[in-house]
Amino acid sequence: MSISSIRLYVPSPLSTGAEIALGEAQSHYLANVMRATAGEELRVFDGVSGEWRANVTKISKKAVLLTALTQTRPQAPEPDAWLCFALLKRAKTDMVVEKATELGVSVIQPIITARTNADHVNLDRLRAIAIEAAEQCERLAVPEIRPPLQLARLMADWPAERRLFIADERRTGSLLGNGAGQVALMTGPEGGFTETELEAIGRIPQVTRVSLGARILRAETAAIAGLALLLAAQP
Repeated sequence: MSISSIRLYVPSPLSTGAEIALGEAQSHYLANVMRATAGEELRVFDGVSGEWRANVTKISKKAVLLTALTQTRPQAPEPDAWLCFALLKRAKTDMVVEKATELGVSVIQPIITARTNADHVNLDRLRAIAIEAAEQCERLAVPEIRPPLQLARLMADWPAERRLFIADERRTGSLLGNGAGQVALMTGPEGGFTETELEAIGRIPQVTRVSLGARILRAETAAIAGLALLLAAQP
């Protein structure tokens, strides 16, 4: 990989001439892994200002300074789509976050259900996974990753303007299709939602129960497949 093909997410606001001091991990990657040198160029994005060419201005083993040059892509609208998924074991949760980022979600909300086998996550690690996925798949934004919530708490505060599609492994709903506007997909744990949970969810007027196809899917597959259906025609 050449330095010019690298994209990095940076929290600094980007504009012509803006100086960007990279953190320790990104500095180590450029200086010690990629052997970057002063004067080389790469691409950076901040989730707000689009994508920019940036020049390596100063470099040492522990610190790298960049200077933003010109914008290569303006910030573009992205789908306003949430993924609410029953928290899974670490490796599966990591995969769901990575793939959900690639597919274009704006918010990732882990939920705790009666059959959930986990109740906490390392949010810093999940954000790092999302940032790396956004860097590699050419996204201009990184999704917000929220702390896990009990299902009942999430539903009690569900926003009135957002449609919620519930993946129903019993396949009683119609096949999930493209969803425009403010939408969300909810997938359950291994073993599915309990009847009590489904009854409570069904009392929310914004809810539609949908099928993800003819087969029973594992929890992590359901989240990824459902997002692919929901966002297939989104920009």
